[in-house]
Amino acid sequence: MRIGVVGVQGDVSEHVDAMQHAIKEAGLSGDAFTVRRPPDLAKVDALTIPGGESTTISKLLVKFGLFDDIVRRANEGMPILGTCAGCILLAKEGDDQVSRTDTKLLGLMDMAVDRNAFGRQRESFEGDIAVSILDRPFHGVFIRAPEITRTWGACKPIGTMQKKIVLARQGHLVGAAFHPELSGDLRIHKWFLSLL
Repeated sequence: MRIGVVGVQGDVSEHVDAMQHAIKEAGLSGDAFTVRRPPDLAKVDALTIPGGESTTISKLLVKFGLFDDIVRRANEGMPILGTCAGCILLAKEGDDQVSRTDTKLLGLMDMAVDRNAFGRQRESFEGDIAVSILDRPFHGVFIRAPEITRTWGACKPIGTMQKKIVLARQGHLVGAAFHPELSGDLRIHKWFLSLL
């Protein structure tokens, strides 16, 4: 199994490390590596879109020729995990800030997001998330985190904190408003690998 991590901006190395450890802990054979160009994307079985700055990541996905290929591969069934900014990009609808910054969304998941709903950088925090697919709460790291304000159609909320949706799934697509790669807990990554 080959897991790609979009490497145009954001916390890329943390995701590569978390995926490599999750693959090993799950007893699987495979590797995780950065994806910067379409030939890299063609080699992966699944993809992670990391946190960072959603407008910048979106523009760089277009610039490096990855945007349309990611949409095509997702529509063909490739699993994608989007965290924080990556979660925003997976959504079909963004808030006014997404519109004002002319952020082009991948539009793959039936959900709406509110960018920076949990505050700015200085208001970053950690908290326990009730996750329906895990046996106990997941301690999440929230850095300028979005909120998934609503889901519809095939998209279902699977994680909440403070009565807010922070984790959603639509088949092979997963959006996390938090940073599971920074928690030291590999359960989200290992569960994602089970979608392959």
